[in-house]
Amino acid sequence: MSISLHKLPLNKQHALMVIIVALLSLCAFIFNQGLSDLLVYQQTLITQGQFWRLLTGHFFHTNGFHFLLNIAALLMLWALHGYFYTIKNYCLLFFITALTCSLGLYFFSPSIIQYVGLSGVLHGFFVWGALMDIKNKDKTGYLLFVGVCVKIGHEQLYGASSDVSNLIEANVAIDAHLWGAVGGLLYFVLTLFFLPSQIKKTAKN
Repeated sequence: MSISLHKLPLNKQHALMVIIVALLSLCAFIFNQGLSDLLVYQQTLITQGQFWRLLTGHFFHTNGFHFLLNIAALLMLWALHGYFYTIKNYCLLFFITALTCSLGLYFFSPSIIQYVGLSGVLHGFFVWGALMDIKNKDKTGYLLFVGVCVKIGHEQLYGASSDVSNLIEANVAIDAHLWGAVGGLLYFVLTLFFLPSQIKKTAKN
């Protein structure tokens, strides 16, 4: 699969939600000091009933490097798989991936008290996009899917790169990558068996 500037998925259906997620992340970064106490994923506060944090916490970042890395990955995935995006399926994929990621952390990674960043969600988008490639008979999808599985497996066995941790000034939440990927897989399976028409609608032009 190659990325060509004149073939970028610039249609409103393909690009609008990517722009909105990027803008929400930018606003969260700019107004972090005033918003983070109310919106960031905090395990204790979620236990107390502040369930919106399961979704809103993903838009925040630890520093400028963390923000730029996530936005760059967001745009890269759009360039790779944007022709599969529609406003509807992007919203559903984001919701399910973010929720699966947060709930996975909440129930299975209780040592993570606070989490910020889009990386868990982006791993879900990566998995979903690779599976959509496979569904549409693009052999690159197999390489992408195996690659992300190997990456996640390596992180689970050996941990994340210390260079990345130093760059973002925080521990890399590798479990978020795992549960985000599970969310992307879950959404693909749901659409495959219960909303097959949605997959047909999102086939590449």
